[in-house]
Amino acid sequence: MSTFTTGGAPVLLDGGLATELQRAGLAYEAPWWGTAALLTDGRRRVLREVHERFLVAGAQVLTANTLRCNLRALRRAGLTDAGLGWMVHAAVGVALAARNAAGAPGARIAASMAPVEDCYRPDLVPTDDELRDEHRWLAVELVRAGVELVVVETMNTVREARIAVQQVREVDARAWVGLVCDEQARLLSGESLVDAAHAVRAAGAEVVLVNCTGPAATERCLRALRDADDGPIGAYPNLEDRRAGTPAPQPLLDPGEFGDLVARWAVDYRLSVVGGCCGASPEHIAALAARVDTPVVAVD
Repeated sequence: MSTFTTGGAPVLLDGGLATELQRAGLAYEAPWWGTAALLTDGRRRVLREVHERFLVAGAQVLTANTLRCNLRALRRAGLTDAGLGWMVHAAVGVALAARNAAGAPGARIAASMAPVEDCYRPDLVPTDDELRDEHRWLAVELVRAGVELVVVETMNTVREARIAVQQVREVDARAWVGLVCDEQARLLSGESLVDAAHAVRAAGAEVVLVNCTGPAATERCLRALRDADDGPIGAYPNLEDRRAGTPAPQPLLDPGEFGDLVARWAVDYRLSVVGGCCGASPEHIAALAARVDTPVVAVD
């Protein structure tokens, strides 16, 4: 288990992988989404280079490209069951190769575990039995690929977040949880963020984070969490400007503004983990790294 202390320096995550893949010219659309970057040697090279840039920027935890490597997403892309595990192992392998290429042996390789249906549609969350089966499958494959830390992220219901954490812990991997929220410090399901934090901690989550939520809403969420929770918390906000007519992907904050804001959060809310989500480039992560005193080793 981790040895986070609320007074310690925060661990630095990477940024918006999907956004950087789009900036590099790779399509990000159904049914493949980010897993399209795993399909050819050339695309895997682009993915590795994006990972490397985040490591060079100062990221201490690199998240493998497994966000859409769950059973139903891969099946919808047309893969047979025999090929599903290969995608998970390929994503982890590219992250490991990036760590070697970047000369960052101390960086921790984590993996992403997202909702099995849609990050922003709590109404689509399937039954508990389906959730247990599908999250358990991915957890097993991640451990087989050598992953020890799973970031259960962009969770929009307490029910799925809790079940996902349970499956990760049952295969003896570690779990951090990122929750996507609205402006009132509630999950997209309408459930209380504070209640969600208590539920996932009880299930075995080490850190509770707010992710894929705009900067202003993220700060409100952090304030609510810190007022009610003394455990390790963190944030990696969504920086994409989603206003109608705005060219995508454009960040809401430039790197300096982002670095200043998140570094302040780290102090004000005693954050254990910081980083960026959609729209956060390696330049954003570098700016944040320059403003926080990060530990030499990310996690124990």
